[in-house]
Amino acid sequence: MDSTVLLAVSLALLIHNGICQHYFLLRPIPSDSLPLVELKEDPDPIFDPKERDFNETELRSTLGDFDPRFLAVFPPNADGYDANDDFPDAQKPSGILPKEIRAVDFDAHSGKKLRASKKLKRRLQQWLWAYSFCPVVYTWTDLGARFWPRYVRAGSCLNKRSCSVPEGMQCRPSSSTHLAVLRWRCVQRRGGLKCAWIPVQYPIITDCKCSCAS
Repeated sequence: MDSTVLLAVSLALLIHNGICQHYFLLRPIPSDSLPLVELKEDPDPIFDPKERDFNETELRSTLGDFDPRFLAVFPPNADGYDANDDFPDAQKPSGILPKEIRAVDFDAHSGKKLRASKKLKRRLQQWLWAYSFCPVVYTWTDLGARFWPRYVRAGSCLNKRSCSVPEGMQCRPSSSTHLAVLRWRCVQRRGGLKCAWIPVQYPIITDCKCSCAS
């Protein structure tokens, strides 16, 4: 039996068995707070920072760490810039083949056992790894004039199709981190409105995994 037929038989048997393809046996825990819901802002311009409030030297000193890969003061999408260009390796599987995929049995069992060759097994493993891989897709998000830096490079999980065979599993957030940004906050006090830049933590997705629906 040639490799093409064996590939078809192997995949057909996997689908026929109705497995919820736990190629990754440890399911990630999606974060309930990601992606962030859109912030509701009071539209009254009285709560907006004025030009004099944007002293970049002072703002950078207040903020501390400024990572230009994830933060930008001015629109970074000009001239066709793609936020994913900074991390090209994150868009394809790399490194050591996951042990869950190495453990998948690709031998066909149809009356008698049809053993896959090492070459075919490797091809099937690479195909499964690429098919179930869940890259983080980055886009620059405009937080608005009441944040500094105004632009944050946020991640999301690609979900154009199911990441499993048979279908049913989806790419979901599995880990996140926080970026420090400054928030313009105004409160009404005696003597009038008091405003200041305050540091806040903005969560972003850093990793996605193929997971069954919760």
